[in-house]
Amino acid sequence: MLDVKDLVSRETGLVSRQIFVDQEVYEMELERIFARSWLFLAHETQLPNPGDFVAAYMGEDPVLVVRDSRGKINAFLNTCRHRGMRVCRADAGNAAAFTCTYHGWTYGNDGKLVGVPGYKEYYYEELDMEQWGLVPVAQVDSYAGMIFGTFDSSAPPLLEYLGDMAYYLDFLVHRRPEGSEVVGGVNKWIMPCNWKFAADNFAGDGYHVPITHISATKMGFTSNRISVQQRTRGLHVSPQGGHGVITRPGFNPDATWPVDEWPQINEYYHQTLVGEMEQHLGPRTHLIEPIVGTCFPNLSFEFFTMRVWHPRGPQKTEVWSWCFVDKAAPEHLKREMQLFHSRRFGPGGAFEQDDGENWNQCTYASNGRISRRQEFNYSMGLGHERYDENVPGLTCESPSEVRQRNLYSRWAELMAAESWDDIRTSGSAGR
Repeated sequence: MLDVKDLVSRETGLVSRQIFVDQEVYEMELERIFARSWLFLAHETQLPNPGDFVAAYMGEDPVLVVRDSRGKINAFLNTCRHRGMRVCRADAGNAAAFTCTYHGWTYGNDGKLVGVPGYKEYYYEELDMEQWGLVPVAQVDSYAGMIFGTFDSSAPPLLEYLGDMAYYLDFLVHRRPEGSEVVGGVNKWIMPCNWKFAADNFAGDGYHVPITHISATKMGFTSNRISVQQRTRGLHVSPQGGHGVITRPGFNPDATWPVDEWPQINEYYHQTLVGEMEQHLGPRTHLIEPIVGTCFPNLSFEFFTMRVWHPRGPQKTEVWSWCFVDKAAPEHLKREMQLFHSRRFGPGGAFEQDDGENWNQCTYASNGRISRRQEFNYSMGLGHERYDENVPGLTCESPSEVRQRNLYSRWAELMAAESWDDIRTSGSAGR
């Protein structure tokens, strides 16, 4: 078994490039990160009716997220118990049952095996139907409309796993009492990079913005009136547990958000929305405004975009991206927000193409025999973090890599632990 303790150093901020390109590391990740963590599956607004389902992934395992006929949301491995064929190959829909197209085994939308061709003639009624239903995801729970699952029955409850990150998620997906909803479909594309590059960038890399995205800025995709200092100002927060957030100073009516060419969104954010948030979230509305973040390991947010970085090998990532908006927002603004999402963060979005090129090249340039022996430097702001009495988490007021250090420390902790019990023993299960 690979020894990972020397690959990540929280004390120095140095991280081995090996963890981004090595097949053995990747196989361990599937077992110890993706089979153990709480992973985002779907949003409740995608499953409004009994029988509604969406396909998802947990690591490389295909799963079905289903609201059964009684209204309960479950998740199952999307693979027939007979020979492993996917029982559903649609991305979304509504069904009372799922029939495998290989041999015809049929499962109810509650996962139970309800039909087997030749049950009497070929199986002599000796097949135990109760034991051969779809394999359930061990734990399924939701927060603010977001449905999560984990294959590990011993994992801590979802709210404990999210920890202080829940405080920041409220600003992103639960700003108004009605919550958020997903609009449009899901965009999917492949990037030739390791999934962790994307996760740590969204955990909070404000340092790259004025360099990587300078062309998009000059083209008007963000306000030219906002200086480099203003773009990187705010708290860089590490809520522990591997999560990370970048925030700006709190909502106020005089702020420019976030581009000059979207006056209707500006007006909505700093007039209608602020009033609702003051009532719903209280005084913290004016303390901070989270703008980008990652829930460990692979769920990220920025403005109206929510995406999951699905691993497809050590050097390949499949991106699933949704647009989410306030459910109570006017319909014409929802369309504006969806357009904003597509232009900036869709597969052909100006910012998305910039980021993808970075992560692609970082992966490619770390794959050589010599280059993979080198280390990445995540030491920015090391030793200058502090706890802010007003907001939860370890913070830094200037650009800092505290969130990346936290993400990779959590990664190393899970990779080294044999079980959640080991992590609990160390006192960091809910950290």
